Amino acid sequence: MTDSAPLPLAGSRRPGTETGPGTDRHGRGDLLLGTVAALFTLAQLVLVRPGMGLGWDETVYVSQVGTHAPAAFFSAPRARGVSLLVAPVASWSSSTALLRIYLALLSGAALYGALRSWRGLFPARVLALAGALFATLWVTLFYGPQVMPNYWVAVGALAAVGCFLRVRADRRDRGAWWGLAASGCLMAWMRPMDAVWVVLPLCVLALVRRWWRPLAALMVGLVGGSAEWVVEAYTRYGGPARRLAEGSDIQGGLGWHLAAVDQLRSLGGRSLCRPCSGTLPGVAVTVWWYALPPLAALGLAVAVRDRRTTRTLVPLACAASAAFPYLFLIGYAAPRFLLPAYALLALPIADALLTVTGPAAGRWRPVTVTVVAAALAAHLAVQYEVLHRTVRRTTATHRDWSDLATALHRLGVRPPCLLTGPESIPIAYYAGCSSASVHGHNANTTRAAIVDAAREMPVAALAAPDARRPDYAQGWRVHRVGDVTLYVAPGASGAGG
Repeated sequence: MTDSAPLPLAGSRRPGTETGPGTDRHGRGDLLLGTVAALFTLAQLVLVRPGMGLGWDETVYVSQVGTHAPAAFFSAPRARGVSLLVAPVASWSSSTALLRIYLALLSGAALYGALRSWRGLFPARVLALAGALFATLWVTLFYGPQVMPNYWVAVGALAAVGCFLRVRADRRDRGAWWGLAASGCLMAWMRPMDAVWVVLPLCVLALVRRWWRPLAALMVGLVGGSAEWVVEAYTRYGGPARRLAEGSDIQGGLGWHLAAVDQLRSLGGRSLCRPCSGTLPGVAVTVWWYALPPLAALGLAVAVRDRRTTRTLVPLACAASAAFPYLFLIGYAAPRFLLPAYALLALPIADALLTVTGPAAGRWRPVTVTVVAAALAAHLAVQYEVLHRTVRRTTATHRDWSDLATALHRLGVRPPCLLTGPESIPIAYYAGCSSASVHGHNANTTRAAIVDAAREMPVAALAAPDARRPDYAQGWRVHRVGDVTLYVAPGASGAGG
């Protein structure tokens, strides 16, 4: 699996020696990639409302480093990378809008860096189109400015594969060596197990070909990025194996599950499909997903014809590896889980599209250009519509949480305070309270501890209108706020103010 005529790598020149027409081409290429990244940032700021509020998982991550509310329970599957990523803002400001702007700018810069890591392996126009294809997916735009790890695994995966191929082609490319280690560290920092699945084909290839130095650089990055997760596994869970087992239990038990249909259901804008039931979205929403395999196969065929198989086959293998656990090993779905696969698939697909619309298309070129342009325009329209609905629905949910927190304050449940029951984690963050649960994936306390806490601070239990009163809330005052029943401990009124 070798490329007979590898492209010259930008990093193969020494600093200060890049002059002449080649430098101009690199400059135009960087400008093109920078434009794509800048438009991606702008689209996030315009289409994803900076004041949308924080989601459930976001409140968990932000509370670990913020001052607005006590740290929420941090379950075994999570890693603290994204909390540390937002710490420069969240540690001193509770402004969600400021946090969104910060992440939009950072995600745009990360996309530029990830695309640039492929410079010399694909022409700039291919990289720019790949970046645009990935950046215009509704799920990419939606999660780019969110306090969630999946986008960062995606750009880390894109950069890692590009840097791996560059160091394979030129061992003197120091920037690629550093990029390989840094991107491996970023992925493991965000989600260690996702990082392992992404780099699995790279490790196999390095072992088979005995590319020990690239493998070592990649391992250094992975070990460095996952160090905190491993240390925490020993201090809180009894070791990595125990933490992985607990994480598997929380995720419903890792094993053979056909979740591909669940992923299709989530494409209509469902941020979490668990349990995943209901009808599939319309064909207009899902057709792009069905088009991914044939377009990727076309990109590989183009690469084989042009005798540059490796630089296309490797990202395809890593995309398949990254997607495998979320398509076949868990019993639920979320569209963000497949972001690393989408980022890696974008390269060969962009290469295929530019090939079928380029001079090689011959007399069919006007037809292919028209068909591809129309398909992309329709695709963008559908992605915008799904994004618009998702942002509107999510904003409404977060507003309901904020309104409920305001109602709790009126009832005397003010910091320092404690909330229990379903959805207590995000609502507690909005109210500035601690959260606790006696059962479920986020169980971190006992009934006796809640009763004891009610003697010291305002405590409230949240429940659905038709749910039974919690046994520890007997004698607590009952209030109805929207679709939520609140049981407020007797000592809450006027306390904590």
